[in-house]
Amino acid sequence: MDRLDKKILRLLQEDATLAVADIAKRVGLSTTPCWRRIQKLEEEGVIVRRVAVLDPVRVNARVTVFVSVRTGSHSVEWLRRFSEVVQEFPEVIEFYRMSGDVDYLLRVVVPDIAAYDSFYKRLIAKIEIRDVSSAFAMEQIKYTTQLPLDYLLLDKDQQREG
Repeated sequence: MDRLDKKILRLLQEDATLAVADIAKRVGLSTTPCWRRIQKLEEEGVIVRRVAVLDPVRVNARVTVFVSVRTGSHSVEWLRRFSEVVQEFPEVIEFYRMSGDVDYLLRVVVPDIAAYDSFYKRLIAKIEIRDVSSAFAMEQIKYTTQLPLDYLLLDKDQQREG
């Protein structure tokens, strides 16, 4: 991976609908070599997929809830089952296993508190959970899907140059 790949990744994170010709022009390549680089980044799994970012208000998913889960069971089997259960809920858009006091953290989006209450009841009906704590986001201050590329490890020749 080199500085051109980094530039391509930055552009695609900003707007995945850019035409290859536009990307090529912005990074200083012709279209075919640029397309080959993008294909290689996809084949190597650097680019996982290209998606549309939707406005949560317009799709009636305006309430964000951070759900902290503590469990009484720390077995691999329980984690497998919990993971399967969580996958069934489209409201859960992020799911993490945590260190510290909280075992799992879910980011849930719903239209309102009543919809969250329904989600909660369906969740606890499917799996035993010791403790669930919910925090409702009052305001979204920053949101991005763009990963920072400042930490990207470039090929050794590229690192020496700049």
